[in-house]
Amino acid sequence: MSTVNSFGAKSTLTVGSTDYEIFRIDTVPGFDKLPFSLKVLLENLLRTEDGANVTKAQIEALGSWDATAEPNTEIQFSPARVVMQDFTGVPCIVDLATMREAVTALGGDPNKINPLSPAEMVIDHSVIADLFGSENALERNVEIEYERNGERYQFLRWGQTAFNDFKVVPPGTGIVHQVNIEHLAKVIYDRTNGGVLQAYPDTCVGTDSHTTMVNGLGVLGWGVGGIEAEAAMLGQPVSMLIPRVVGFKLTGEIPAGVTATDVVLTITDMLRKHGVVGKFVEFYGAGVASVPLANRATIGNMSPEFGSTAAIFPIDDVTTEYLRLTGRDDQAVALVEEYAKLQGLWHDADNEPVFSEYMELDLGTVVPSIAGPKRPQDRILLSEAKSQFEQDIVNYATPSTSDDLVDLESKHSFPASDPGAVPGEEDHDTRPVHISSGVNGSSKPVPVTTPDGESYILDHGAVTLAAITSCTNTSNPSVMIAAGLLARKAREKGLKQKPWVKTTLGPGSKVVTDYYEKSGLDKDLEGLGFYTVGYGCTICIGNSGPLIDEVSAAVNDHDLAVTAVLSGNRNFEGRISPDVKMNYLASPPLVVAYALAGSMHFDFEADALGTDQAGNDVFLKDIWPAPGEIQDIIDSSISREQFIKQYATVFDGDERWTSLPTPTGPIFEWDDNSTYVRKAPYFDGMSMDLTPVSDITGARVMATLGDSVTTDHISPAGNIKIGTPAAKYLEEHGVRQKDFNSFGSRRGNHEVMIRGTFANIRLKNQLVRAVNDGAEVEGGFTRDFTQPDAPQSFIFDACQNYAAEGTPLVVFGGKEYGSGSSRDWAAKGTSLLGVKAVITESFERIHRSNLIGMGVVPLQFPAGESWESLGLDGTEIVSITGLEELNNGNTPKTVRVSAEPSEHSPEGKQTIEFDAVVRIDTPGEADYYRNGGILQYVLRSLV
Repeated sequence: MSTVNSFGAKSTLTVGSTDYEIFRIDTVPGFDKLPFSLKVLLENLLRTEDGANVTKAQIEALGSWDATAEPNTEIQFSPARVVMQDFTGVPCIVDLATMREAVTALGGDPNKINPLSPAEMVIDHSVIADLFGSENALERNVEIEYERNGERYQFLRWGQTAFNDFKVVPPGTGIVHQVNIEHLAKVIYDRTNGGVLQAYPDTCVGTDSHTTMVNGLGVLGWGVGGIEAEAAMLGQPVSMLIPRVVGFKLTGEIPAGVTATDVVLTITDMLRKHGVVGKFVEFYGAGVASVPLANRATIGNMSPEFGSTAAIFPIDDVTTEYLRLTGRDDQAVALVEEYAKLQGLWHDADNEPVFSEYMELDLGTVVPSIAGPKRPQDRILLSEAKSQFEQDIVNYATPSTSDDLVDLESKHSFPASDPGAVPGEEDHDTRPVHISSGVNGSSKPVPVTTPDGESYILDHGAVTLAAITSCTNTSNPSVMIAAGLLARKAREKGLKQKPWVKTTLGPGSKVVTDYYEKSGLDKDLEGLGFYTVGYGCTICIGNSGPLIDEVSAAVNDHDLAVTAVLSGNRNFEGRISPDVKMNYLASPPLVVAYALAGSMHFDFEADALGTDQAGNDVFLKDIWPAPGEIQDIIDSSISREQFIKQYATVFDGDERWTSLPTPTGPIFEWDDNSTYVRKAPYFDGMSMDLTPVSDITGARVMATLGDSVTTDHISPAGNIKIGTPAAKYLEEHGVRQKDFNSFGSRRGNHEVMIRGTFANIRLKNQLVRAVNDGAEVEGGFTRDFTQPDAPQSFIFDACQNYAAEGTPLVVFGGKEYGSGSSRDWAAKGTSLLGVKAVITESFERIHRSNLIGMGVVPLQFPAGESWESLGLDGTEIVSITGLEELNNGNTPKTVRVSAEPSEHSPEGKQTIEFDAVVRIDTPGEADYYRNGGILQYVLRSLV
């Protein structure tokens, strides 16, 4: 509730017979030229002005925003609500439960620890596609999900009852971002504060970077780490600099044969090249009106892929039509329209705001595309996919000698994997014959026989996983129905998916199943193996389950570079499946097409997918659905009533959920034997007095890393492999291998998670090359300098030895360090391993902030320099001076780093010194760092 009203902005809006208190932004000079997104921030400041955290000066600075200036004004943004998924949400609730105990220990009231902003969690990250391609796949996967995650779900059921303003959408309902746009988001929020009913723009932060999907609805929101989300839940504003806003003008209309996925991959490519990290992107222009809401949501969803904080569309008729379709009541829709028009938030194509930078796309120029093999921004024209694959495979297939590498780079082409071929009759004239398969020098494509006697040849580039998955596309009826229609036409022509392809369908909500069943498209997809495997993220987050058994065996025995094609938003190395080296993003209908093709070595324009019953070649163009066909099914199969029905009981859950034994009471009773949920260690030994910030001396380098190290490389994710520190811990606690589950499911147990930090199978720590004759090593390894010969060791084991000696650690990184999902454990694990500083060439926004939130200082090498260019190799002993200036209330712009040679350094190596840039960007972040982290800051504030 605002305590100050410097601009006389408080007013009343009457909609129907209901009065709402509002804060008018037209009372602030300069408001009319602001972009839509900054108007939302302006209202936020007016409503929360208290003279301390939010001041008149901040409001004036936003009103007089200089579009061309670099961000330099800090503001405090108070989101209306917090959205979580269960992987990142469970640690939030673990921390809140731990904070209740810590508050009690410090003499405070545990009931003060409650979400002060409404918080909603959708359990969507736990279901794994263990079973697929059968009618009972969904039922069995959900059963297995509950067997694996019973402890976590009991804990969340306790949280649902113990905390006020905390709601849980149970498993088997949908994907968080799709549920958010279809039901949770209000666009204009109404809530009683201090006994007064207020109306204000719906804003949110979420514990998943794709929270930006809600930007398509005109809701300003973005992904934050779980650490920041907890603070927002506890009433702490999000500290941020007023950003630059990139205006992205849309003109024209999408041509036939082009999908929303193609549009978003094109925009991702454009914006990543332009450079929008830390900026807002806002879509404007006459073309906006022709962009359906589902397409807007698809574009907003991919904001993290092009690096922006948010990618927002303004409110207009398309917004309100979607709200009606998805079952929002008449009063809510009327409030959205009347509030938006009064506040200047309604889109007016003739009134162009001022932007910091300008871009433009004619939608009519977009062509079919995919992206891969390892980054979402690496767009490939579909017409060039085959030739690009033949270039990229060089980096993934394993040659046995340097001569073989020359063969691999020759102009020979790769054949598609061949169903029904006779082993021994492979055509060696059409491929490089000297590619080592990794077994006895064999260079042949691999013959495979299925349990039912079917034979085929498996080769590099085989599509072994085709998945319609992820909120990016499953929320968009046009591409989902296109996939179903393409399957229908393929079946009519007699086409089938290739036998080595694992096919999965993960609808984003049960509404998708409703319209598939109503149109009969479910049977067509199932006819090609695309049975529903679960209502959750599944493949896009690595919950792919095993590949077909004989395929997995052939891939691993012969080191084949096989591929996955998914309609998701993430395709980083090692993310989708440990068996798959190359991952491609594509629209849902193209996912079906690649299941039919069976290989990335395929040209959809020149190569036939098969033959029809009359023996005629069938090409993709012959089965691609026309826009009119898609629209006809949308019109006849999707209705408002479906949304009302499916969301009427969205928080209730099925019998499995309601029958879970649920603990009660304000303080959670921890089970010392639990391997899923354990009390967090962040407040152990904490007092109300601050420990002064100290310089870092005598540190060792844990890792020297290259560019584009993502939070997937850092944070524990995927399956827990036998022989690793995490597996050993679970075995020591009586857990059998079949019950290891994934790291994501065990995020509530810090002991498991720290053992999986920096343990990604594709992590390349250059530090270990020195003990491997200069060869690059993949996996979670480092050199343990506590041992005489500094041998290669698991990172966790080495960190344990460093901790026993009291030795702090640092990490050297390259450009775009920490890009990817907003994984809080990438920062939590870094901190708990004993890392005190991360020094890189550049950071992605969320991870930099999260490091500060966990008491780790983010530093950057001098402009234009890297650890390699400075002559560092990781064998040095590192000291960092100048951090103690923070104790004086100041934030130093640079600190002095000294790297002295150690007994393990090359002979003749000299001390290297440089000034590192301190990336503590706001006074609020400095406060968090002085307190040892954001949670400690909040706890002290509450007590």
